[in-house]
This record gives sequence, structure tokens and C-alpha cells, in this order.
Amino acid sequence: MSNLKEKIVVVAGATRGCGRGIAVELGAAGATVYCTGRSTRGNPSDLNRPETIEETAELVTKAGGTGIAVRVDHTQEAQVKALFEQVKAEQGRLDILVNDVWGGDGLIEWGKPFWEMDMALGWRLLERSVYSHLLTSRYAVPLMLEQNSGLIVEVTDGDTLNYRGNFFYDLVKTTVIRLAHNMAEEFKGQRINVLGQPNPVRANITALALTPGFLRSEAMLEHFGVSEANWRDAIAQDPYYAESETPHYIGRAVVALATDPKVHEKAGQALATWHLSREYGFTDIDGRAPHWQEFYEGKKAAEA
Repeated sequence: MSNLKEKIVVVAGATRGCGRGIAVELGAAGATVYCTGRSTRGNPSDLNRPETIEETAELVTKAGGTGIAVRVDHTQEAQVKALFEQVKAEQGRLDILVNDVWGGDGLIEWGKPFWEMDMALGWRLLERSVYSHLLTSRYAVPLMLEQNSGLIVEVTDGDTLNYRGNFFYDLVKTTVIRLAHNMAEEFKGQRINVLGQPNPVRANITALALTPGFLRSEAMLEHFGVSEANWRDAIAQDPYYAESETPHYIGRAVVALATDPKVHEKAGQALATWHLSREYGFTDIDGRAPHWQEFYEGKKAAEA
């Protein structure tokens, strides 16, 4: 299906995981997708993983869209500004922004209380995973205001305020939800002049947060020593893996939101793949429709 054939998208943090899955599924819907990140061929980021933005862009094109790789460190204002100048020069518009910049796996000190943590690592995590999102939105929104339409998706972990097991990790993921909420509030009160309209109109931009469940990312598959083909073998190591999902699942959630004419009703909310799957009727690439919340709660009740 080519529901998004005329749409221009930036997926910030498209190198791997959710970002890659989202970019590819948007491509499958026909979109032109700018795939940004720090890892390029021959020049990996400090995460030192093999995935690259060029590979993601090629997958987008193979899926039916147009993938464009642009190396961007989203903590660097000049690079972010240049990205959106490029998008405007080449496309003249921006319809969808997905903020999925992370880069924090090596910065989290699991098992330590905050008073024993390295504050420099925590501060760097906030810069990479919160400031980067805000900076990217700051330069994306003016393009959306020019056409008075747009969708901003903040990728997070979890749709509640339940503690996520580490002080800084939780701080990042809940703050990202709040970014979506605060942007939605500011759009709600913003009035802009639109060509052909006699009076200023409300800014028609929707910001929301979206979480996957237990993700079968490249790194997680590697952690369990399995591939997508035999991922079920990892259930013996972690029973909760039985209800895991691929990055394509959240990608299909984004496509569903982007093609929903009533998406603005969800502005400012924290949404989850498992709820949206039931609402919109999409499945993961294996035909399953994992519902992480029901599965998790059921397992916990059985263990109690």
C-alpha cells in the first residue's frame, strides 16, 4: 500500500532497532524517508555496532519508498539545523518526524542507586536521549508550521509512570513522554496565518509518544544468541521473550497513526503498540499481534 506516497519523513535515530523498523515500514507505505544517525559505512559511532544509516536507507527503498541517508549527530545544533535546511531545499516540506535517538546503552549503570552513579554518564545520557529530541523538534517544527500540518512521534519505553529500574533510564523515558505532552500543549495554543484563510488558525501539528513492548532488536537478538528465524529458542533463557515483537510492529503503528485522519485526538498521549494493534488491526511481520501488557500482567500474576 502507498498511503504515504507524497509524504516526507525524518526518522532521527534510524540506524537500528525501532528507528530502522519505523523507517522501513514508512517506506513500505511509499514515503520518502530521511534516515539519520551517527553510524555510517566505515565510520561507526562509539556504540561500535555494524548497522548503518545507509543500510537502513537501502531497506526503505527496497520496501517501496525512497530512503535518503544523512549523517547527523542530533546533539549538535549546527548539524540538526543543516539537516532540516537540506530537507526544505530538496523537498519543500516535512510531514512526519520520528524522534528515536538513543545511544545510551553503554551509559546506564544498572543495579546502582543514583547516589553511587557517575553523574557525567547520566548527564551524557540526558544530552543524547532528551536534548537531542528537543533540538531536533525545534528545527523540524518550523517546516511543519509553513504547511500547517505534521506529526511528531516520540519513541519511548513504557506508557506509564511505573519505575523502569534505573534512575537515569527512567528519567529519560518519562521525560520523552513529557516532551510529547508539552509540545501538544504548545501547539494547542498556537495560532498561525495560513494563505487563503482570513483569520489565524490553530496549528495543525500532532505530537505524541509511542512505546514498543519487548523488542527483538538487533542488539537483543545478539544478546540471546539467536536470529529472527529462531528467536523462540531464547524463550528458554527469558520466558518473557515469548511475547516479544520486531521493530516492524512499532513501524506499522506509526504508519497507522500517520494515515489516521483523526490522529489529532491522540495528541499529547503516551501510546503503545499493543493497544494500537487492536485499534487499527495491524500485525507484526510474522502475523502475530503481541499484547505486552496483558502478557506481562498475566505472567506476574501467575508468579505471585
